[in-house]
Amino acid sequence: MHRYRSHTCAALRPEHAGQEVRIAGWVHRKRDHGNLLFVDLRDMYGLTQCVCDISSAVFKTLEAVRPESVISVTGKVVPRSAETINDKLATGHIELVVASVEILSEAAVLPIQVAGEQEYSEDQRLSYRFLDLRREKMRDNILLRSKVIASIRRRMWDQGFVEFQTPILTASSPEGARDFLVPSRIHPGKFYALPQAPQQFKQLIMTSGFDRYFQIAPCFRDEDSRADRSPGEFYQLDFEMAFVTQDDVFNAIEPVLAGLFEEFNRGRTVTKPPFIRIPYLESMLKYGNDKPDLRNPLIISDVTEAFRGSSFGLFAKNIEKGSVVRAIPAPGSADRPRSFFDKLNEWARENGAGGLGYIQYKDGQAQGPIAKNLDADRVAAIKAATGVKDGDSVFFACDKELSASKFAGLVRTRLCDELGLLEKDQFKFCWIVDFPMFERNDDTGQIEFSHNPFSMPQGGMEALLNQDPLTIKAYQYDIVCNGVELSSGAIRNHRPDIMYKAFEIAGYSNADVEARFGGMLNAFKYGAPPHGGSAPGIDRIVMLLAEEPNIREVIIFPMNGKAEDLLMQAPNVVSQKQLRELHIKLDLPKPKEPAKDAPKDGA
Repeated sequence: MHRYRSHTCAALRPEHAGQEVRIAGWVHRKRDHGNLLFVDLRDMYGLTQCVCDISSAVFKTLEAVRPESVISVTGKVVPRSAETINDKLATGHIELVVASVEILSEAAVLPIQVAGEQEYSEDQRLSYRFLDLRREKMRDNILLRSKVIASIRRRMWDQGFVEFQTPILTASSPEGARDFLVPSRIHPGKFYALPQAPQQFKQLIMTSGFDRYFQIAPCFRDEDSRADRSPGEFYQLDFEMAFVTQDDVFNAIEPVLAGLFEEFNRGRTVTKPPFIRIPYLESMLKYGNDKPDLRNPLIISDVTEAFRGSSFGLFAKNIEKGSVVRAIPAPGSADRPRSFFDKLNEWARENGAGGLGYIQYKDGQAQGPIAKNLDADRVAAIKAATGVKDGDSVFFACDKELSASKFAGLVRTRLCDELGLLEKDQFKFCWIVDFPMFERNDDTGQIEFSHNPFSMPQGGMEALLNQDPLTIKAYQYDIVCNGVELSSGAIRNHRPDIMYKAFEIAGYSNADVEARFGGMLNAFKYGAPPHGGSAPGIDRIVMLLAEEPNIREVIIFPMNGKAEDLLMQAPNVVSQKQLRELHIKLDLPKPKEPAKDAPKDGA
């Protein structure tokens, strides 16, 4: 028999009855029934109930061992009696009568419990992540992640993609977030950067003559934490294809994602390819953002003209100053009590708006403060534009276009939640396409890239030469599922002349472009194929499949919201010797001095 185990803790079944076996694992839970002691032994695969009576030579050993100690037990498999069968457990029809036990590792008193459903603070869980990962939910999440990555690899191979690994130490480049810098010991004063994405390398792979590349790529960005974004690092399915159009990219990745979500759907329905394509401007109008949750049935409408020149002075005056009015329907809400509307009005103020105006369509009439200040034709126009009927209400957002869209999007989500309209057990995919190539910085007035600077503008060089830059669209696209952006991608700008011109519009000289992107630009001068790709986020995919609200629940050793690794105590200080080797002197910010009139301790 094997030194530690002949079977895992999930393997034993009634057909093993009468056999002598050995299993090993962690003491999950103990139940002392006086003359009988039950020990649930757990490993990665499952749990087996072990039992010994008070006459056994191992009784006192098992009685004394603490939870989460690691033991190996040997004994005979016996069937459970009919009244003690546990159908919820894979091994629930048998138990192991312990004949001998070996303590492999004794556990100290636990700072957090593994068994049970106790809740602990994030700091506690991350400080003792090795214990947290023993809990069933976390174990299942991390195993799901492994299965998802394995499935992705198989599906990409089946599509003819080949896997390469791109460098981790590379050059700093403006990808939109702060770089993590790594000082060079042998090149004083110079720094590597950890890649925000393998963007330039995957384009160089296409230029090198390879046709379809992918990798499960680690990416590093020094940016703040969010529920769907881990600070510091994340993983993505990075892929690129040569000689392709936007349609080719969509046709390649849609079956991978749809098949993946079908494989792990747990009874939830998944959008069938081809996924719906929504232009960026349409998405901002109808949904109030560029990552719409299509499970929410509410559609935002533009009703600016219904208020232009109207006697509802607040909106009419703002429209003359360049504002627009967005309308958000609220089906079946007209008969809600006044407190429903007051509560939403207060919520709007808490979110920076002046309030939340509305019209109620009930009993064949339009009611509410706004309706009283509009003539019947305007009220009817709003009803027609929004598609509401008697018994519904309409809420309004009035502001400059981008601000109005964003706030209307928040209202849409809030109303969906309040009215219980969100479709359950669905994975709804869509593409957001036709992003603007450029945007104007409100603070500086300068033209900037709005998305990915390496994208091909729609219309190519002719568009750059002859169009208003703010009207130029790019071959850029995002894939969205249930309101979560899974990836950004683009058909790339593979021509140096178009690249120089695009960067010139954004304020970069040819010398700037050559200094920042010299490697890739030089490669393009020797023949580059048209190419494009995308990079769906692994962490976000697993978060959706696991139905977790926070991305840290699907990452094995995540940082906390302050970008700290509480388990390994990172970031930490380094020795003066290490700093000298790197030719670095620290210039730390001085601690803030207390205000002169601050009260003294004990005051």
